[in-house]
Amino acid sequence: MGSPRSAVIVGLSDLGLKLEKVLTGNPQLRTRVLGFFEDHSERPVATRLPVLGSLADLPGYIRAHNVQQVYIALPITRDPHILALIDSLHVSTASIYFVPDLYAFGLEGAQFDTIGDVPVIAVCETPIIGVNSLAKRLCDMLLSGLAIALLSPIFLAIALGIRFTSAGPVLFKQRRYGLGGAEIKIYKFRSMTVTEDGDKNFCTTIPGDTRLTRFGALLRKCSLDELPQLINVLLGNMSLVGPRPHVVAMNEKYRRLIPGYMIRHKIKPGITGWAQVNGARGGDDLEVMHRRLAYDLDYLRRWSLALDFKILLRTLIVLFHDPHAY
Repeated sequence: MGSPRSAVIVGLSDLGLKLEKVLTGNPQLRTRVLGFFEDHSERPVATRLPVLGSLADLPGYIRAHNVQQVYIALPITRDPHILALIDSLHVSTASIYFVPDLYAFGLEGAQFDTIGDVPVIAVCETPIIGVNSLAKRLCDMLLSGLAIALLSPIFLAIALGIRFTSAGPVLFKQRRYGLGGAEIKIYKFRSMTVTEDGDKNFCTTIPGDTRLTRFGALLRKCSLDELPQLINVLLGNMSLVGPRPHVVAMNEKYRRLIPGYMIRHKIKPGITGWAQVNGARGGDDLEVMHRRLAYDLDYLRRWSLALDFKILLRTLIVLFHDPHAY
């Protein structure tokens, strides 16, 4: 296989350090990182590799040590330096790689593509497209259809319980945001004496909420009020797993307060989600919503069918032991 290729990284930043770990941590890449080049003396975090010099020292070092690869991981704000640096390296035979500083913008899930022969970076895109989208949809249809068939006696029992214990409709319909921020109408078993649409104002449920019926409180404790959303899944405007859909008023509130909040709508909302199985359920304040959004975006970046099944299994485990269910 030959000797490992020698490489240097330009930019002692979080991005550069992340790249160094990848290059040295994967033997199949056959790359030996010699060190970093950086104009700034401050080091954001400790590194075991030396700083070999400044950007001005790089061309001479490459020639003297026969460096085969140069990875430029400078912040995008230093683009004049990047252009000058690339120009100075043209006198060498080293392979030059530019590492886009996507992490500075929270774009870890960015996707690279081409339109014709024009390279583009999708900085805000869903991973659930093409075959992935078809596979997820097939799983949703099969599992939701099976669940509705098996749980039909429970559906009937709950409907009768609501009808005989309180006045009002059995099903509660409410507008929420779905895929792409489009409004959808979700279905729930009615658990309250009121049926607010939540388009202008919204008050989250709290322990001992007087709006809850006695039977409704039992339903919410076990999350049985969410069962009719299996119909939404079968219809295709929801998925079994995804970010929980929020009422319109809540979306309009937090899209102004939290940068990137609406990215959670790049995939279909779900009956359960990564945030819910990690305890980020319920509540309506900035801290809680930041935490929930972090899990939603993590799910967007890491999505796979295996992760969906993991979330479904964890949902079944926590279903009857969720302290945030009320």
